[in-house]
Amino acid sequence: MKATPSAPMPACETAVEWLAVDAPDLAAEIGMTRFRGAGGTVEHHIVVRLEGDPPDPHATLEEAYARALTRAGISKDGAVFRRVFASDVLNQRAMFDRPGWRPLSLVGQPPAPAAKLALWAWHVDTPDGPAEVVRSGDGCRWHRAGLSHHWSTGRIAPGPADAYAQSRHVLIDYDHWLESRGLRLADHVVRTWWYVRAIDADYQGLVDARREYFETRGLTPDTHYISSTGIQGALPDCDAKVGMDAYTIAGLRQEQLGFLAAPDHLCPTADYGVTFERGTAITYADRRHLFISGTASIDDHGAILHAGDVAAQFDRALENVEALLAAGDADLHDLASVIIYLRDPADARRIDALVGNRLPGLPFVLVEGPVCRPGWLIEIEGIAIVPTERPELPGF
Repeated sequence: MKATPSAPMPACETAVEWLAVDAPDLAAEIGMTRFRGAGGTVEHHIVVRLEGDPPDPHATLEEAYARALTRAGISKDGAVFRRVFASDVLNQRAMFDRPGWRPLSLVGQPPAPAAKLALWAWHVDTPDGPAEVVRSGDGCRWHRAGLSHHWSTGRIAPGPADAYAQSRHVLIDYDHWLESRGLRLADHVVRTWWYVRAIDADYQGLVDARREYFETRGLTPDTHYISSTGIQGALPDCDAKVGMDAYTIAGLRQEQLGFLAAPDHLCPTADYGVTFERGTAITYADRRHLFISGTASIDDHGAILHAGDVAAQFDRALENVEALLAAGDADLHDLASVIIYLRDPADARRIDALVGNRLPGLPFVLVEGPVCRPGWLIEIEGIAIVPTERPELPGF
């Protein structure tokens, strides 16, 4: 049977803070969230959104990021994850091919309103200093409290093939990587992001390959799946029809792991043939992380709501996110980072304003990223953090 989020203990008096960073001289908008846990570990999520077309977009992004780090009083070394959203990933990849920017997820999803680049960075500072991140060619790992956190990015299949074959190769290759470290898809993988270069043509290939492979690994409607976003996006390889980023935690206890559902709002994904969880909760000694999968304007039978109306779809998608957060004893104010995907970039300024009205002060990334059904005009994903008191569990 599916697990549920660990039962909450009385919460300590900490919460996610939404912080603005002033940079009037830069063509960039900088936002940040901070969570101070009772155990002393501090998390920051930093978002940089370029505005317009500065002469040197890369330099502007780096300067804005540096100012956010200064505002937070943290160093670049504590970055456990960074993702850059690029308007032209094939031409822009070279500017990030430097050790100081790794580990790095680089995805071709043009920022909206139109800009060259946007950034989401996740930093962790422990009582002993910044998280000690060990970098490798395809990601990184960091270790604390008996747990090892692994990020693997930009996983693709070699050479040309159809989306089904490429998806299957990515899954098999990643599963072998996990097994070589004593890890299992069902027990340790927390979150995935699947990028499909031509989602309207190739999403079904991903869906079929993932469903079939999951069945061989005991991931079924009667057990559980993995939280995920499947969205249009290009990786910096012309032959890659499909690619994946993944977050895995070695040493994760089963009592730390739970899954979020909101049956009054959203049906299980298996009801319409796909295989991912709506949300995953990971509980630590002093906090719970809630990973909300890509969530669209859908009802409890799997039908698209508000066809053709992007504003109404935004409202319903956000309502669905709120319902999933409530299942993990959280609300919208506990969000630490949000990514919003739009099918039509012409809707960007309208959605930008709506988000600012509904969630004033929350840093978010808005990108062009068509969702897996043409009728879905918008999708929202996020990470929330809530305080807990579970001293019997490992710390973060």
